[in-house]
Amino acid sequence: MEWSASLHGLAGGVLIGLSATWLMGSLGRIAGISGILSSLVFERPRGDSAWRLTFLLGLISGPLLVMALGGGLGNVAGQGAGAVIGDPAGGVGLMVVAGLLVGLGTGIGSGCTSGHGVCGLSRLSPRSLMATLTFLIMAMVTVYVVRHLLGGGA
Repeated sequence: MEWSASLHGLAGGVLIGLSATWLMGSLGRIAGISGILSSLVFERPRGDSAWRLTFLLGLISGPLLVMALGGGLGNVAGQGAGAVIGDPAGGVGLMVVAGLLVGLGTGIGSGCTSGHGVCGLSRLSPRSLMATLTFLIMAMVTVYVVRHLLGGGA
């Protein structure tokens, strides 16, 4: 791996940490993406929809701005053999099912990796520690099953 990729990852991590800190400091809210989205979509308006919508638009507009300025897709799918992530393992249908399962999991787990992993761990929350360990273990199990038992992937 080249140094520029590491520096990009470091810069991204710092920006994520700063945004989570800013949201907590300014509004007293946790930067849990699943909670922000589900509250915006599924709950009746409570007067705090503006910051939620702005936060989500920022998540989408940042990468779009980088792409518009010629930064490309970075290390995401579609970049060929040298990509860190590589091409998608399945089609749109599989990605929709995977997205729905992730959404179900964040509902059952009362949060996602951003809420538990970034914000909860920084507050030393035991519940967030267990949730994050569960996320990581299940991700490793999934990769093992898909790559070694089902024969997919590289």
